[in-house]
Amino acid sequence: MQTSALPDLAHTDSTALHWLATAAAMAAVVAAAGLLQPDTAASASTAPHRTAVQHGTASVAPPDPARAAFPLKCGHAGNTVAKEAPGDLDGDGRPETVAVVHCAAGLGTPPSGVYVLTQESGAAPRIVATLVDPAQKMSVGDFTVREGVVSATLLGYSSPSVPSCCPDEQEKVTWQWQNGAFVRNSLSDDSDDSDDSAGGNA
Repeated sequence: MQTSALPDLAHTDSTALHWLATAAAMAAVVAAAGLLQPDTAASASTAPHRTAVQHGTASVAPPDPARAAFPLKCGHAGNTVAKEAPGDLDGDGRPETVAVVHCAAGLGTPPSGVYVLTQESGAAPRIVATLVDPAQKMSVGDFTVREGVVSATLLGYSSPSVPSCCPDEQEKVTWQWQNGAFVRNSLSDDSDDSDDSAGGNA
């Protein structure tokens, strides 16, 4: 059997200088590994900023109905904004507000108007479309604005003899901005022939 020219287990014959050299080498390896690690603290602090720059825009407040002038003839009673909901109805990235407004009244159910408000920077909110005119003598039940669609349950009367407190007719409708106008669709009628539209510049 051929033996090695070096004595067996020669690497175990260590000295103090050998251990110092080994410790120094290990310290260098650990330090180098630390330099190669990602700076998680820096990544965590900068990632949200990058996301905001890429995907976020300055938020724009929707028009405030309390600052709008509505065409209701309420005398000294004034009007009440019964319901309101914001939404980007025309897809331009700026929110509109849809407001359900009626005259303030202690008794009965005053007819409601449904209005679409927009607002230029620094200006007061203005009405750009009337979805329901108070002259139609309707009130509004359920009401939502979602994904550019306005949905409402309209409550009305079958005849003038029906008490104003107790509407006996209802219709579920939607409005959606299409080709420069708000197109109304009755959910209880599958026919498109009965659709109408409310013009406006949203």
